[in-house]
This record gives sequence, structure tokens and C-alpha cells, in this order.
Amino acid sequence: MSENSTVLAAGDQAPDFSLRNADGDTVSLADYAGKNVIVYFYPKAATPGCTIEACDFRDNINSLLGAGYSVLGISPDEPAEIAQFANDESLNFPLLSDPDSKVAKAYGSYGEKSKNGNTFVGTLRSTAVVAPDGTISQIEYGVEARGHVSRLRESLGV
Repeated sequence: MSENSTVLAAGDQAPDFSLRNADGDTVSLADYAGKNVIVYFYPKAATPGCTIEACDFRDNINSLLGAGYSVLGISPDEPAEIAQFANDESLNFPLLSDPDSKVAKAYGSYGEKSKNGNTFVGTLRSTAVVAPDGTISQIEYGVEARGHVSRLRESLGV
């Protein structure tokens, strides 16, 4: 993790945020006060791993919502990019734009990573579950895109 990124643990207060969605409207964590919300961070819209993960959330959204869990996806992409991604993949939950990665850093989801032998910093694939009282009930870093939602549903008893 970079020195600008704070690793969180279960029981920590979830950092509040207000970000623009695909339509340019502001969505805040506070909008979900009193509810369970899954906040997942993904590096780049429309890339293979991020598409797998987003479509997995899409395909499981009814069971998650039925169990009382809302889903928010956050990436550094601009609203127009996430709008295109949501449209192309028929995503049925909000995607939020974190272009300066402030929210990713606040959640410990930003740091050094490698791809094709190159090392760089950026948003790390991770998922936080925020309880109705605003605390983190579980958080997972270094998430593998394939099978993640199934593992998450199992840990949540959904």
C-alpha cells in the first residue's frame, strides 16, 4: 500500500464519501445509512477482470438486495466511462467515479501493483461491507475477480 492509503479492518468506521455516478449525480455513503452496503473497488471499467466482477455482481444483485445488501462499484473512471460500461454490460447497480482516488485511498484500496512486468500505483481490487451502523463488517483486499461474488455471498450467508 502507498503511504496515502489506510488499511481498514472489521469494526472500523467506514470513511464517508460523496462521488458522482454515471449520470453525474452525487451519491454518498450517508445515503445508505441504516442499511448494509457492499462497496467494491475496481481498477478500470471495461477491462477483462473488472467486467467479470461487475457482471458477477449484476447476476447476483437480486439475491444480495433480497438479503438487504446494496452494491456500489467505485473506480477512478470518469462518469462518461462508467456510464458506457454500465450500459454495455447492463449493470443494475450504481457505479461511482473516484478520479483522484481519494475514496480508494481512504479505504486502503490504492497502492502499488504489477501488470505485465510493470509496477505502478492505482486502485486495488477490494471489497468492504458496511454495516447499518456505518462500521466495516468485513473487508477483503487483493480480491480475485473470478468467483469473488460467490465467496462474498457465502461469507455473508446469502
